[in-house]
Amino acid sequence: MNPRRSWQERALHLLGDRSILWLSGVRRVGKTTLCRSLPDIEYFDCELPRVRRAIEDPEVFFRSLPRDERIVVLDEVHRLPDPSEVLKVAADHFPRRRVVATGSSTLAARRKFRDTLAGRKNTLWLLPCILADLRDLDARDLPSRMLKGGLPPFLLAPLLRDAAYAEWVDSYWAKDLQDLFVVDKKGSFLRFVELLFRQSGDLFEATAAAGPCEVSRQTIFNYLEILETTLIATVLRPYFGGAAAEIKTQPKVYGFDTGFVCYFRGWASLRPEDRGQLLEHLVLNELLAAFPKEAVHFWRDKQKHEVDFVVRPGRGPEVLAVECKSRPDAFDPAGLKAFRARHPAGPNRVVCLDLAEPYHARVGGLEVRFVPFEGLDGELGAGG
Repeated sequence: MNPRRSWQERALHLLGDRSILWLSGVRRVGKTTLCRSLPDIEYFDCELPRVRRAIEDPEVFFRSLPRDERIVVLDEVHRLPDPSEVLKVAADHFPRRRVVATGSSTLAARRKFRDTLAGRKNTLWLLPCILADLRDLDARDLPSRMLKGGLPPFLLAPLLRDAAYAEWVDSYWAKDLQDLFVVDKKGSFLRFVELLFRQSGDLFEATAAAGPCEVSRQTIFNYLEILETTLIATVLRPYFGGAAAEIKTQPKVYGFDTGFVCYFRGWASLRPEDRGQLLEHLVLNELLAAFPKEAVHFWRDKQKHEVDFVVRPGRGPEVLAVECKSRPDAFDPAGLKAFRARHPAGPNRVVCLDLAEPYHARVGGLEVRFVPFEGLDGELGAGG
């Protein structure tokens, strides 16, 4: 077993705050492995009929467990007939009993969840491997991480196999999507998935996607909502402060993992320009691990000045601006200057692949810190 220690620590910290932890993440991201790596657990796989029968009466089930100190893991909890009732009973009547419930989708996605457990639970979104995981797994080859992706079985596999990615997509359709939503046109939906990954990181154009997928514009928006809900797509909303020249509504959409971006684009190896595009996805992954998703945006104005990522971690005026470049000398400060003209407070970071050590420089009248990607998590841990 290869523990992802930073996620272990987060899970235990959240369980110390509230007794219920909802652990979400896409298929094969490592939720079960993470749960099994936690100390002193009672593990139950809710896909098994005997386990579902045992939990038919939640009160009897929790009373039958031997020790309150042990963490109860309900893996794939959405397979239960009424998962929200089970977790509500645990939270309200067995408050000393810590419970980790896992699922491939967010809690709100499940029609069976009639109670969102507001105020009773913490949530943890397990992402594809971040930098800390690469160190734990001894998988620090960034080109390999980009090409294979961050799902541990794919990243650690000795060979790149298209069949594994295709099988994952089939499982997502059959086991996650069909169990959550009603999607009539499988072909149209999967074409949209492919289109989204091929255009990952671009501004989202629903009208442009409707034609190739042979569905309406509204259906495309419905598809996107499904992909966002099931954590397959990350939808970034633009950051704006009221200026008429700023883009306010059109989002950017990123596929959840670089391995699937490469799979759908047909990349068996990476050119320098490919690595530059994929760097944005890796940086976004680190930002989502460090900040609430609602705090992470991009910025663009009508003159097409753009900043890759903007993070507003609190209520104050300061915002972190992050640009992604293969090399420091590829950085053009025009977009950052336009942004800081409207939003002057906060640090500026340029994350680079080809950089050995961080350094500060004054570029275009701005104070900028250039950071190697391998050290980005340390920078974010220090507050940006």
